[in-house]
Amino acid sequence: MKPRILLMEDKAEFRATLAMNLQLEGYVVKEASDGREALEIFDSEHFDLCILDVMVPEISGHQVCERIRLKEEKLPIIFLSAMTMTQDRINGLKCGADDYVVKPFHLEELLLKVERHLRKGIWMENPQSSYSSDEKQFFFGENEVNFDTYEGQGAQGTFTLTKKEADLLKLFFDHPNEILSRERILHTVWGYNVYPHSRSVDNFVLFLRQKFEHDTKNPLFFRSVRGAGYRFTPDGA
Repeated sequence: MKPRILLMEDKAEFRATLAMNLQLEGYVVKEASDGREALEIFDSEHFDLCILDVMVPEISGHQVCERIRLKEEKLPIIFLSAMTMTQDRINGLKCGADDYVVKPFHLEELLLKVERHLRKGIWMENPQSSYSSDEKQFFFGENEVNFDTYEGQGAQGTFTLTKKEADLLKLFFDHPNEILSRERILHTVWGYNVYPHSRSVDNFVLFLRQKFEHDTKNPLFFRSVRGAGYRFTPDGA
């Protein structure tokens, strides 16, 4: 089967040129002109790689990347951007992108990066995590979560998770031992149409601690990182 690529670019002529050249390389390309359209297409089809322009209408490339990462941890993502500052590149990579191509660029450069990321796969399995987005159950410490039923077993016995609690857990499970900022959590769990205060994140993390931690003031799994956000440590170390 031909690799499938989602291409998000708001400039129609440039997007058409890129799509044509990618198709000539043997790829199936689906085009989106803005972030909202890109997410709608992504949610309805399978893709092997995404090429995202950073500055697009509706929802930015950074936000689209973060939403994709919530569902697909291993999908290669390449940013296209006219922003050339080092911090811009860093911000893009922090959002979860695998590569960053600065406009204007040589077409061959992009094609080589696409081929390389598709060939390498670039993602490695995390040996400490027994969860993937396709699995329905996750175990950490003495805790258990079933995402089919939203039922859990933890320090305080059995319970039922809310949808938001389950979504937050999935984000943590997909990024073990990684520091997640409150902003990133808000973007990926609450989405872009509703944007609550960052205290919502703190409250929901507290709810998880109450369910899964023996000592909520000295948590082993859901830890605060001062000035940065939260980190999930599945081994409790």
